[in-house]
Amino acid sequence: MAVLFFKNTNKMNPFKIKRTTSENEDFAKLVIALDAYLRVLDGDDHEFYAQFNKTNLLKNAVICYDNNIPVAIGAYKEYEPNKAEIKRMYTLPEYRGKGIASKILDELEQWAKEENYTTCVLETGFMQADAIYLYQKLGYTIIENYGQYKGVENSVCMEKVLN
Repeated sequence: MAVLFFKNTNKMNPFKIKRTTSENEDFAKLVIALDAYLRVLDGDDHEFYAQFNKTNLLKNAVICYDNNIPVAIGAYKEYEPNKAEIKRMYTLPEYRGKGIASKILDELEQWAKEENYTTCVLETGFMQADAIYLYQKLGYTIIENYGQYKGVENSVCMEKVLN
């Protein structure tokens, strides 16, 4: 598994991003925190979205560590040939605003390119304005809702062609 280091501006120690799978215990712990966060945001719609966010058998997952403490995650899975779907992006609240999500997304995109994907798609919700802003800042554009999200008014689907 590859490990990427980048500077933690608050401490002398760098953040570390590790490639792994969804079977990783640290990944699973942060998924629990993510699901609790989304349960509040999604409200009555949470069970609908939860059915599409199962993490078992995700072979492409990354975890960001700060001094061996898992602080953020992300993953992708194949949506269709040559198209990867970004899943399970989450950063602990106290670590937000430090560029971690951007580094995680960059690592996922690099990994997807290594596996010959040419495009990434993702779904987020209108209630996640910070996520929408982040994805747009990193080159994602809003597209028509795809797949299971067609006709779902609270969903925002996005796409980026990988260079």
